[in-house]
Amino acid sequence: MILVTGGTGLVGAHLLLHLTENEACVRAIYRSAKGIEKTESLFKLYKKEHLFAKVEWLEADIIEVPSLETAFKNIDYVYHCAGLISYDPNDENLLRKTNIEGTANIVNFCIEYNIKKLCHVSSIAALGNLQAHETQITEDTEWNPEAPHSDYAISKHGAEMEVWRGQQEGLNVIIVNPGVIFGAGFWNQGSGRFFSGIQKGFPFYTNGSTAYVGVTDVVKTMMKLMESGITGERFIVVAENLPFKKVIYKIADKLNAKKPTIEAKPWMLSIAWRLDWLVSTVFRTKRTLSKYTTYSLNSSEQISNGKIKNALDYEFQSIDNVIREVVLLQK
Repeated sequence: MILVTGGTGLVGAHLLLHLTENEACVRAIYRSAKGIEKTESLFKLYKKEHLFAKVEWLEADIIEVPSLETAFKNIDYVYHCAGLISYDPNDENLLRKTNIEGTANIVNFCIEYNIKKLCHVSSIAALGNLQAHETQITEDTEWNPEAPHSDYAISKHGAEMEVWRGQQEGLNVIIVNPGVIFGAGFWNQGSGRFFSGIQKGFPFYTNGSTAYVGVTDVVKTMMKLMESGITGERFIVVAENLPFKKVIYKIADKLNAKKPTIEAKPWMLSIAWRLDWLVSTVFRTKRTLSKYTTYSLNSSEQISNGKIKNALDYEFQSIDNVIREVVLLQK
C-alpha cells in the first residue's frame, strides 16, 4: 500500500489521481475536511470522480507524531509531498517545524516500519549556489550557507538533510526538486496565483527568470523513479528556464487578459519590500514581499534537467502547453 502526505496540495492531489488511475492502493493523510474537498474537486475537474472513492483518507499531521502511528500501518511506499510554502520571514519557525521536523518524523516512521522506498518532494529552492566558473545549477551544485537564502529554502534544505540521514540508516530514498509547478485545480494558492493575479490585471513584471514544470510531469517522474531501481539520488524536475515576463505574457495571452506594462525595477522592489514590512508591522498583516523575494525576482540562474531526462529517457511538456491546459481546465 502507498502512503501520500500532502494529498490535499497541488502535487499530492495530482499524484493521488495518477496513482488511482494505475489502480494502486492508496492512503492519504489530511488535516482538515476542506482540504479533502479541494482534492475531490480536482478529480471532478478531470471527470474522474469514480476514482476519488478509492483513496483511503486518514486525519493526521506530519508534526504530530501520535497521529502518524496509524497512517504507517501496512504501508510499503511513501510519497512525502506535504510541506509549508511561505516567503514571509515571520513564518521562519513554522517553516522549520513543518518542513524539517515534519520530514524527520516521516523518515523516522519509514525506518521504524521498514518502508521499501521514500520519495521526498523538495524544491529548486534547496539547490546549491553557482560558483564563478559555473553556468548551470545541477544536482551536484554545492549549497553555500553564506549565500542569501529564504527561510523557505533553508527549511527545504534542512528537510533534505533529514532524508539523507534516513538513507544512512538504511532507507531507500529519492528526492525530486521541482521548479515552479503549474497545474489545474488550485487557482487561488501557490503558483495558481500567477493565473488568478494576471486575470485580475496585475500590472507589474520583472526581468528575472526561473525554472518551470507542469504538475503532470512532476507526478509522472516521481512514479517512474519509485518504480525504478534508482535510490539514493536527487533529481531536478524542470521543463524550461524562462523569464518571468515571458511566462506572464503567455498566461495573459491564454486568459485574454491585459498584459502588465510596468517593469518593477530593483530600486522599486527595494522600496516595496520595506513598505510591506512597515505595513505588516503596524497592522500585523501577512507579509507579501520580502527582501529575499525581491532578490529572486531579479535573479536569472539557469537550472539543468539533464540528469532526470537521461535517467528516465523523459521528455517534458512545454510550458506553453502546460499553461494552455491549465487555462482550458479552469474555464
